[in-house]
Amino acid sequence: MSVLHRVAVLALEGVAPFELGMPSRVFGNALTADGDALYEVTVCTADGLPVTSDAGFTIGVTAGPEALAAADTVIIPPTHAMPGLLRGEPLPPALADALAAVRPGTRTVSICTGSEVLAAAGLLDGRRATTHWVHAPEFRRAFPRVLLDEDVLFVDDGTLLTSAGVAAGIDLCLYLIRADHGTAVANRAARLCVVPPWRDGGQAQYIDRPVPEPTVATTTATRAWALERLAEPVTLAELAAHARMSLRTFTRRFRDEVGMTPVQWLTVQRLEVARQLLESSDLPVDLVAHRSGFGSGNSLRQHMRTALGISPIAYRRTFRPGSPVSGSAVPVGA
Repeated sequence: MSVLHRVAVLALEGVAPFELGMPSRVFGNALTADGDALYEVTVCTADGLPVTSDAGFTIGVTAGPEALAAADTVIIPPTHAMPGLLRGEPLPPALADALAAVRPGTRTVSICTGSEVLAAAGLLDGRRATTHWVHAPEFRRAFPRVLLDEDVLFVDDGTLLTSAGVAAGIDLCLYLIRADHGTAVANRAARLCVVPPWRDGGQAQYIDRPVPEPTVATTTATRAWALERLAEPVTLAELAAHARMSLRTFTRRFRDEVGMTPVQWLTVQRLEVARQLLESSDLPVDLVAHRSGFGSGNSLRQHMRTALGISPIAYRRTFRPGSPVSGSAVPVGA
């Protein structure tokens, strides 16, 4: 049995309970095909003592800073008990010492305003990061050396990863599972958690979209229809016709509901299919492109390089090291 990846979740005074428990639930559902755990999650505090959550109840732990020192991944959920960080106040000594014990190169992750802790420790200086959009103006004033982008769900800057509020933390945890073990494991963990398996980190963090009136038609059924036809060249006109809307109305309503244009959404869905095929099969790149709706290997390569910064062959090598690397075409009917 392989060695478990050790995840340490740091419970701070005033921690938000939902975000604190989230990593245990998401990583705890990352399993092998035989049902074996892939991660060992430990909740700890900076000094090994209990902390009080922002909901008013006490959280007892069985580990202290030694868990941070031994971890492969450290996760810092948000706290509302240290507003002074945004006014330039230093970290509490025990917390600063605990973070200093983290081994160099350890993957370090923040959820929501946990990014303030990383920034106050100087770890985000000169690095790309995000935080909850509500706190972005104060964050930018307090930590001007951080390259803040409050418009995205999460940011991967190598060993430092930051996410926006609440649900974006789930997205980032699933992203990490996908990076570690591939799409199939991440998708199963998402299904067990009953959450969407994939939202791209670059997706808009905050979209002010009104709730449609019950009598107003939505694009939900058309999206489901399109998902069954991703391998086909579905046009915007066909989508609008299925929804029984004009092109203009359909495009506007689609963006209001989904946060992106229909064409952008189709590309994201097709990339997801292509990634799954690259990870789970030895199909040639041209056939993967056909089955995912990109039409040609060149089109798939272009879209993958734009979205992921990697070619299909290099992506496959990451998840299937022993697989063939040929990108030669085979008959479409094969």
